[in-house]
Amino acid sequence: MHALVLAAKGITQHIAPTDLFTRGGLDVVALLILVGWLYRRRPSAPAMPLVLTALNIGLFAAMSTISAGKFPAGVGFGLFGILSLVRLRSAAFTLRDVAYTFVTLVIALCTGLPHRDSWLVVAVDAVVLLAVLLVDDPRAYEPPTRTVRLTLDRIYDDPSLIAQDVAFRFGRAPLSVEVDEVDYVRETTRVAARYPAVPGEPAAQDAEPREQVPVA
Repeated sequence: MHALVLAAKGITQHIAPTDLFTRGGLDVVALLILVGWLYRRRPSAPAMPLVLTALNIGLFAAMSTISAGKFPAGVGFGLFGILSLVRLRSAAFTLRDVAYTFVTLVIALCTGLPHRDSWLVVAVDAVVLLAVLLVDDPRAYEPPTRTVRLTLDRIYDDPSLIAQDVAFRFGRAPLSVEVDEVDYVRETTRVAARYPAVPGEPAAQDAEPREQVPVA
């Protein structure tokens, strides 16, 4: 019991409950603006709001705990080592999701450090959110699409014939056709055709650029 009292005193010497609740409130407000408004302005992966919220709250809690006592420098390096293990491996996660993940971590770091002037934390969060608001324009987004991958049993001399063949096989013209592989041994062509997504169907986006074939 005596050890718990001494530990509590040590924590209160490094971090005040009022400061903790103030920074926590600022973090929640910034997170609601980032995830609840800015990120939701266009369709995206359903799991991403949960991912962004978990990363933000988790990092804020870790920063507050580390700042509440005396920890060796190795703890800080270990924290960033854990963060480096985070990977967005799903194909539904795009570069835009990675950018929002980075901003989420930055907000958690700014609000998680104790003994900082509230005006400075508010100013930094406001600048970051304003930058996202100005740069991430939802009007520049393309409508959601789905990708159909297929292997054609021939090699095409004219790339424009690929789109015509895909349209003939599916009964409708694709938005675009991207060549994945041309196999001269088997005489096959692997392509990925993009079609408008059906309402309620998750959009599929490719992470790697491919050669795009014009649709005739």
